[in-house]
Order: sequence, then C-alpha cells, then structure tokens
Amino acid sequence: MSGETEAEPDIRELPLAEALAWLREHRDIADPRPDIDTAALKRRFPRLANVTTLDLAIDAPNGRQPARAYRDDTAHPSGSALVWVHGGAFIGGNLDMPESNWVALELAARGFPVLAVDYVKCLGDVHFPAPSDDVIAAWHFALGNSSELLGVEADRLLLGGASAGGNLAAGAVARLRDAGEPLPAALVLVYPALDPDGGRPGTIPDGTAGFGELSLNFAGSSEALRDPYAFPGLGSAEGFPPTLVVVCEHDRLRPSGEAFFAKLRAEGGDASLHVEPDADHAHINEPSHPGAHRTLDAIAAWVAGRH
Repeated sequence: MSGETEAEPDIRELPLAEALAWLREHRDIADPRPDIDTAALKRRFPRLANVTTLDLAIDAPNGRQPARAYRDDTAHPSGSALVWVHGGAFIGGNLDMPESNWVALELAARGFPVLAVDYVKCLGDVHFPAPSDDVIAAWHFALGNSSELLGVEADRLLLGGASAGGNLAAGAVARLRDAGEPLPAALVLVYPALDPDGGRPGTIPDGTAGFGELSLNFAGSSEALRDPYAFPGLGSAEGFPPTLVVVCEHDRLRPSGEAFFAKLRAEGGDASLHVEPDADHAHINEPSHPGAHRTLDAIAAWVAGRH
C-alpha cells in the first residue's frame, strides 16, 4: 500500500548474513519503546533531573566515533569517572540504547561521571581489531580530557562495558597492559562476552551457528577465534586492575564471566563477582527491570569502595 513504512525486522530472528546485510543498509534498529529517551527517563526517574550531557565525536582509527559525557554537578562527587562501552553483539547498539544512555544517567546521578563511547560495528566487512582500536582511541581521549569533561584526574578513570562492550573493555586492558600504557583505575564488566563460546569458556566453536557464528563474524577468521586480545577469556588476566564482574542468573554467557573472575583471582588479581538473581542477559538495557537497578547500585557501591 502506497505510503506505508516497511516494518523493521527482528534482527535476532534473521540468519546472520541477512542481519548483516540489513544493518549495512540501515546501520541500526530503531528501539520502539516510547519511554527510553533522555527526557522520558528523567520524567520516570526524577533523580536524573540534574544530569547534563555533552555529545562529542572522537577521532578514531575507523572514523570519528560518537561519544557522550554525563555529569551531575549537584551529586556528591565520588572522585571517580567511568568510560563505558555498550554491547550489541559487535553488530549493533548505540549511545541512545538504555544500556548506554540510561546506565550513564544513573551513574552520573550517583556522582560517577561517565563518558559513553561508540565504535565501528562488524557488519561482515569489518572485524577485530577495528572495534577494539576505536575503544582504545576513546580511552586515550578520556585520559587527555578527563579533568575538563568528567571533573576527575586521569588516574581516577575506570573502564567498563556490557556484553560485547565488556569484551572490548577487557580486551583493551589486555592490549594496554602489554603495550606498557596506563591502565584504568578499575574495570567493570557486566555480563561480558569474553570467550568465543560464552557458554563453554576456553573452547573454540566451529563458527557455524549461535554465539560461535557471531564470534567468528567479530574475529574475522578461525585463527582469530584463538586471539586472546579478541577474546580476553582465552588470555592471561595477570596485571589487570581491580575488576568487578557482573553476571546474571539465567544468562547463557554467565560461565564466561564466572570463568574470567576465577582466572583473575587465580592469577593474584583483585576481583569481585556480583550475581544478579532472576535476571537474564541485557537486563540493564531495560530500565523497568528491578535487577537493573540492583546492578547499578552494586556497581556504584563497588566503585565507591575502591577509595
């Protein structure tokens, strides 16, 4: 019928090749929820009212990447700030999804300024290390602008991420560590995808189905599925900063996060594990989920305890 708008597909239900083709053309899926933009979130949660935002673009190896700084100068300052990387299976996600925007608003309102960052997506023609390179560029930008943008010194910057963003954050730490560069004061990983098969840490999938297919799309080759920078769960955690790992009770990626926590502890690291009960993967992308609020409280309490 003339004038009708074609409905967007459910990317999760499409074969990966079709999903990548659709995303190459459209770049991302519009979120149909009417109450997740910043104005709506501030109406729903009055505690967010005084958070200010500043949209930025960061020069990165794969083009200028969007970023957004969040501050609440009326909140009691924690003395720390967070560089935050959203998830999206390495193929989607953006700064407006709740996992990025709402999380940053909530933490800023608690006195933790946030720089939320984006990165190039792996849409069949881009693979690791491209997204990782962009996250490292964002980290360098944050180090050089922390005082002006976030009101803290560079040595009080934390790095963190959720799902694919957790992978990229942990991988960036491993790369920075091995390059002898400054590391974050601490690391926050929420339901991170740290292994090529998140349900079976340490194993290498064939890349033909499920999470293994997404991992192969991210890695770019079967050989790269074994790269410990692409999948930090395969590498050493020695020398990592203090790390909080958040996993969800019902998440199929829970074994990946728990295995990495165990590795951190076994290799002498300062690590904490928070298991969110009655929650599944991506729960912090839903502001109405009670567990999402508990998780953000746990992150804020853990960071505050670092002082």
